[in-house]
Amino acid sequence: MADPSAKHWYPTAAYLYVLHLDGLALAWEYLRRHPDYRRDWLRRRRQPGAAERWGLRVLEDPGLDARNAHPAWFPDHDVVVQLYPDADPPPDALVFEFWCMPGDKHLVHDGKRLVLTTRVPGYCVRLAFAPDLDDGMAYVYAIRACATAGPRYQVLVAELDKLVAGAVLAVTKLRPSPASLLELHTLQALDATLAGASLREAAEGLFGIDAVAAGWYTDGGLRSKVRRLVRRGKALMSGGYRRLAQLESPGEGRSARTAKRP
Repeated sequence: MADPSAKHWYPTAAYLYVLHLDGLALAWEYLRRHPDYRRDWLRRRRQPGAAERWGLRVLEDPGLDARNAHPAWFPDHDVVVQLYPDADPPPDALVFEFWCMPGDKHLVHDGKRLVLTTRVPGYCVRLAFAPDLDDGMAYVYAIRACATAGPRYQVLVAELDKLVAGAVLAVTKLRPSPASLLELHTLQALDATLAGASLREAAEGLFGIDAVAAGWYTDGGLRSKVRRLVRRGKALMSGGYRRLAQLESPGEGRSARTAKRP
């Protein structure tokens, strides 16, 4: 019998990076597992316009996890900070200096503009540059107009605070939150199911053989928990990821509804 620990989904340590992902990165983790999305990626040269079906500007390689992928969502999530030239800058205005921005930088063109993803200690910040913004120009931050701009303004301030924190502080990571652990377990259980594993095999990978032997009841315990994790993972993969990315749902049906916690 093959060693189950050799299976790609079995070691929980392979999923530890999930504990530090934000909503946009988690949305990508669920989308990239969708079999139809993976097929669209393989056929991308023969299917122009396929990206819009998934809420993307361009298709991203599903073989890349959230640490290396940079999906361009459409429309932008509120956490994307937009930078534009200042049309009437004061004498002491700050100027745009790309190389002075803190963090590990990754710059891509999403078909409309340049988007910078910069990772500072404990955070990931996304900046979208207007096409006419050049290095050395005074600039402004922008948020989309809406009836209730307060929440969007608060998100903008929080993202700018991350840049400041990344420039001057080392961040101490706290114990993972229950919400982060839920995403880790959901993705691991989903991968196990997509690989053809039974619920019990998935539970042994998540919680250990001894825990499963002690808590594998007919209609409760770990069996029920893993079943709910798989159901949640499939719902997020099949359309629920749009909620994480703040995309307008095109009406995928039941699978697009908010996935509940186990």
